[in-house]
Parts: sequence; C-alpha cells; structure tokens
Amino acid sequence: MSLPGVDPRLLEVLGRASSLELFQLSAVIERMLADPKRILAVRKDLHLGQAVRFLDWRDGQMREGTVVAMKDTQVMVQEQQTRRTWALPYTALEPPQPGARRAPEPEPAQMPRPSRNDFRCGEKVSFEDKYLNTVVGSIVRINQRTATVDPGDGTTWRVAFGLLRHVMDI
Repeated sequence: MSLPGVDPRLLEVLGRASSLELFQLSAVIERMLADPKRILAVRKDLHLGQAVRFLDWRDGQMREGTVVAMKDTQVMVQEQQTRRTWALPYTALEPPQPGARRAPEPEPAQMPRPSRNDFRCGEKVSFEDKYLNTVVGSIVRINQRTATVDPGDGTTWRVAFGLLRHVMDI
C-alpha cells in the first residue's frame, strides 16, 4: 500500500501492527489532534477570506481554498476549484506562515444586520453571552430594539436583534 506524502517505512511498520495496536494509536492521535493548543496554533494566524491549503482525507492530496467561517473546533473552507465547502478540523489545514500578509477583512456591510422584522415570538434563536458561551432559547417578547429570549433555565435575556441568529431544528 502506498499513500502520497506518507513515509513508506512508516507504512511498513504500521502494516505489521495488530488491529488493537492500530486502534490504540488511533485513539492517541485523535486526542492529540483535539488538543486546544494545536487548534490555537493554527487558528491564531487564521482569518476569514484567507487562502489556505488543506488535506483532502479521501485521497491524501493537498487542496487550496478560502476560509469562509471559523467555529470552535472546525473551520469552513471553500475549495477553489470545485467551490465546494468543507467542514474541516483546524489540524487539517497547513498552518499559515506567521506574520504572513493578511488579506483585507470582508466588508461587514455586505450582509444586512437582522432587524425586528426578521424575528417572531416563539422562534428558536441563539446568541453569544459576554463570556462567548452560546445561549439557545425561544423569543417570548419583541421590543422596539431587543427581543426577550427564554433559554428555559429560569432566566431571560434581552438581546439586540443584530446579535440573534435563527436556529433550525433538524
């Protein structure tokens, strides 16, 4: 078996390992890749609109794309050739060069901010509190500039419409 970009000696050693040893190694690697230090090492130099290279796990090839969204553990990248959007772990990206020239941030005026007319009582919404925790709840009241959101834990929040995001139940 030959995989592009993988040392053949490593493949030979892994080929002699038992299934249990491979499973143990897989578990260790999963934990190491999920380590927040590794995620931050990639994320600190990353920004929206940045051109990046990433590993296509299906064939082991490096592809080029643009960062379109950044989440806690995943980054959304739009591949340049196919325009397909990939949800990837940060560790699948080739780390950007430190101090690399940053592309200009996209204009926030491109997307209109949500307003009072975009929300109704009873709708499920989410927002981030001051500690950047995501709060999900239902709108119980619409005011002139804010909506009152009940997350169901006995508290209520008054949140500006621009900070609310619709939540889709699947």
